[in-house]
Amino acid sequence: MKNFALVAGLVALIAAGAWAADMVVEKAPPATTIEGSPNYDGTFELKWDTGRASWFIVWITGAGVWVANDFDISTVKTYPYIKSMRLYSGPAWPNGSWDGFRLGVYSFTGGVPGSLIWGPKFATGTSTAWAWNDFSVDWLLPSGVKKFLPAMDQFYNYPNCDPHAVDSVMGNRGHSWMYSGGTWRPLTNDTGYYNLMLRVVMDNEHNPGVTPTSVGRVKALYY
Repeated sequence: MKNFALVAGLVALIAAGAWAADMVVEKAPPATTIEGSPNYDGTFELKWDTGRASWFIVWITGAGVWVANDFDISTVKTYPYIKSMRLYSGPAWPNGSWDGFRLGVYSFTGGVPGSLIWGPKFATGTSTAWAWNDFSVDWLLPSGVKKFLPAMDQFYNYPNCDPHAVDSVMGNRGHSWMYSGGTWRPLTNDTGYYNLMLRVVMDNEHNPGVTPTSVGRVKALYY
């Protein structure tokens, strides 16, 4: 996929309220369909995005600013083993190369993000264009934990950093978050697009009691 031109150059956006983090955004071409990686027997994917990117976003100051999605597997009869995270990103913008970022998993209790329970782990994308990039987690959620937030920390400052993407839904489905200045709040920006393109692949192969047939029924809950 070709590199995308900036719309009206680089646009600096100030987050609402008390947020001091500046955002720089690049618009994706309209109606660009993005195919995710395939699922295999024994795995299923958690996601909130549409699979179609609208904007790519970086923070001017990236360290300590996380973006995340909350997921709830309390109704899923499955072994809570996180196989990998999938982040839609690419090396083309803002500086033409991968720089790396951090991944982590946060707790989610009472509808509010909590503490870091896995990571942070430094990761670097491998695609040569905008694409889904998979990163190994291979971690069992603590006993009783059914709600959690996979998260991405840009880590480096603009322009030597890697972007995250938000999808084509105008408005927040209520599951994407941002952390800055010691506080979590719903992910928002002036573009009006808020659904983070960050997914999680859960793995049932670590549970002998779950067969590929039953996994197929589990997948139906998310598609």
